[in-house]
Amino acid sequence: MSSAQYKLLTCTINGKKVEKMVDVRASLTDLLRDDFRLTSVKKGCEVGECGACNVIIDGECFNSCIYLAVWAEGKEILTLEGLAGPNGEISDIQQAFIDEAAVQCGFCSPGFIMSATEILQSGREYSDDEIRKLMSGHLCRCTGYENIFRAVKKTMLRRLGKNAEADAV
Repeated sequence: MSSAQYKLLTCTINGKKVEKMVDVRASLTDLLRDDFRLTSVKKGCEVGECGACNVIIDGECFNSCIYLAVWAEGKEILTLEGLAGPNGEISDIQQAFIDEAAVQCGFCSPGFIMSATEILQSGREYSDDEIRKLMSGHLCRCTGYENIFRAVKKTMLRRLGKNAEADAV
């Protein structure tokens, strides 16, 4: 094992501090899936076009397939698994995806949910056009885009205390 090819990585994944010797050429997707068995991080296009591998790094969404694992040094990474509550309960955005039938085959869902999580964490109200633009960068082969949009908008409105508006969406 050439020391130049491997580096010790220390970061936080879903609230847990971890250390792992990583190949400097490995993607964050490979690290999360292969080394930590976080299979919500999907391998789609592997060139940063489909959004299936999206994770949140220090509060911002990234395509983990084009993000080197070594770049995560000292960072805080959140995957879909990290959204679970203390007793394994799903988050409000995940429930909204179910309620709005925004899940068809489900392959793209984790990436969409992570992008939605970043949007929702801002605590601000976005227009329909802003939501659509912020959620772009994802490919859904089952064409669930409108249901996904509704799930994100309803969750945003509910979090902002606008339940009547959310029910009207």
